[in-house]
Amino acid sequence: MKIIRIASLLLALVTYANLSPAQTEFEPGAVWYDDQGQVINAHGGGLLFDQGTYYWFGEKRGKSASEGVNVYSSKDLHSWKYEGVALAKSTDPASEIATNGLMERPKVIYNPKTRKYVMWFHLELPGQGYKAARAGVAVSDKATGPYQYVKSFRPNGHMSRDMTLYVDEDGSAYQIYSARENYDLRIVKLTDDFLSATTQDTLLFSNHREAPAIFKKEGKYYLITSGCTGWAPNAAALHTATSLFGPWELLGDPMKGPQANITFDGQSTYILPVQGKKDAYIFMADRWNPKDLKDSRYLWLPIQFKDNQPVVEWKDRWSLADFGH
Repeated sequence: MKIIRIASLLLALVTYANLSPAQTEFEPGAVWYDDQGQVINAHGGGLLFDQGTYYWFGEKRGKSASEGVNVYSSKDLHSWKYEGVALAKSTDPASEIATNGLMERPKVIYNPKTRKYVMWFHLELPGQGYKAARAGVAVSDKATGPYQYVKSFRPNGHMSRDMTLYVDEDGSAYQIYSARENYDLRIVKLTDDFLSATTQDTLLFSNHREAPAIFKKEGKYYLITSGCTGWAPNAAALHTATSLFGPWELLGDPMKGPQANITFDGQSTYILPVQGKKDAYIFMADRWNPKDLKDSRYLWLPIQFKDNQPVVEWKDRWSLADFGH
């Protein structure tokens, strides 16, 4: 037994050594560990950069169950500290966020007016499958939480499933969301406190799309979405516009390389602007494993620009240095 314990200890030390802060490369699809040596559990996620630190929010998943929202922190995007459960499932069976419901694609933004961190997510009520199709909202005084659940609703009466949040340069915030059984993709401006939807709500296009991820470069907005094929991967689509409310022009599939036609066996979730680097953006996707959702992997890839259009090319390994200064 002592030999087994020593071997286990040596394995753990090797694991931690491989996770040292000196790590400088991303390996899309590989197992990714946190500071405790545990596999990062933050699916369908999004990142917030706040006061010099990145915060990664994502679905805490069991083999299939939705177990709340996890949060991790990092200074370098490589080494992640587990900060805990940002939004836990409620123990009250009457709660909208009780067990046997779904909390998917959490995104967090900071409101400088209210000094609150605001989380939005796709909420499905306990025991109802995908019937409810609502947006859930929670708030916290700290980036890491704990977040307090506020409410859920359908924005202006529209179904709300896969979604993301976007804060524009003027400080206005928006939710982009799949509606009408995912056949419509819509955008709605949020109220000044970021807790509700305004009536500025527009149809972007009706192409049966989900998993929206957005960024802005030189006055143009770029939106990457996925088709709707359940857990199975499919081709991504890239749209561009000079106004968030459109019109949006389809540019085609931005993925390049092996399995580009199925988004490298993944699905978009967020696009992260890298702080301190000009025109540096990371495409974030999930490689879903429906047999064990907790083991779904993360695909982080650099967005390149060719002929002034975004391209996401597969790389087995890459580093932030690839962006240049």
